[in-house]
Amino acid sequence: MICSIIPPYMLRRLAAQDSPRYTAVARAAKEALLHVKSVQAARAAPSAPVTAPGMRQLQPAPVNRSVFDAKSGESLPGQLVRKEGEAAIGDPAADEAYDGLGSTHSLYAEVFGRNSIDGRGMPLNATVHFSKLYDNAFWDGQQMVFGDGDGEIFERFTRSLSVIGHELAHGVTQYSAGLAYRNQAGAINESLSDVFGAMVEQYFRKQSTADASWLIGEGLFMPQVEGSALRSMKAPGTAYDDDVLGKDPQPDSMDSYVRTSADNGGVHINSGIPNRAFCLVAQALGGNAWEAPGQIWYETLTGGSLPPTATFSVFAKATAASARELFGAESAEHDAVRLAWETVKVKL
Repeated sequence: MICSIIPPYMLRRLAAQDSPRYTAVARAAKEALLHVKSVQAARAAPSAPVTAPGMRQLQPAPVNRSVFDAKSGESLPGQLVRKEGEAAIGDPAADEAYDGLGSTHSLYAEVFGRNSIDGRGMPLNATVHFSKLYDNAFWDGQQMVFGDGDGEIFERFTRSLSVIGHELAHGVTQYSAGLAYRNQAGAINESLSDVFGAMVEQYFRKQSTADASWLIGEGLFMPQVEGSALRSMKAPGTAYDDDVLGKDPQPDSMDSYVRTSADNGGVHINSGIPNRAFCLVAQALGGNAWEAPGQIWYETLTGGSLPPTATFSVFAKATAASARELFGAESAEHDAVRLAWETVKVKL
């Protein structure tokens, strides 16, 4: 399963630019869009989870990282430039990828007792400098791959820790639940990556729920872009409003759910609805998102109860069941989960 951070609707918008100023941007977006389309069929198919439901270990294995350099080519993994325990090499992309892999591993190991992405100590590999002016980052089912951006709209994709956490979370979902990458199941898949990507960043920065930005992809835009990030979990639909990129199209409740056949049924657009639900739970409970809210979502993801084609309603009921099991039916945690889904108009 290959999952990328930049939505096809954003790439299509960039590919349609006809101003001479954006010639290189349009070409880069077209190439990135073709790459996304080339793997669309593989992305849509659910994968069978291979990790036992709810697997936790008291002492997960230490992180084992390797970073490779594609040298602007597309052969993976590329040339090994830094492996576990070695010092920084002075290449920002390689060093950011190395650090981001470590921060992601730390969240899962220290908070959730998970032994790497697959629950079995999987080595974490990443390739940087993929292709030329490549406007994306993706998880290809085995490793992370990062483009350098076009330099006009996007910076290098290793700059955002939430992006690294997001993409690696697709691996956790792949090995834990095998959610189909289409329609509402696909939007849940994307939302889970945003949820855990945000928690990776918050855990690394030791940010409370109140202090966190709840932005996914903050720092990816070049300074001239009118926007703060790719998505806002707290306020879906407000992350950017730019002459070139257009306006963030994410809905914040089922009242504005987008019905479309594009982007595998709107997986990147409609993920704003479950994103906001998680954020509402975290805000209601206060403290740190990786504590009660994160535990509820992690148990839901890894507990073995989610069918591959889960709808928002099925997922909402599963989170409520996890909250009830972990904290009790009369708990503040269970109440917060139920209220959050009611607020975004998803039926429990």
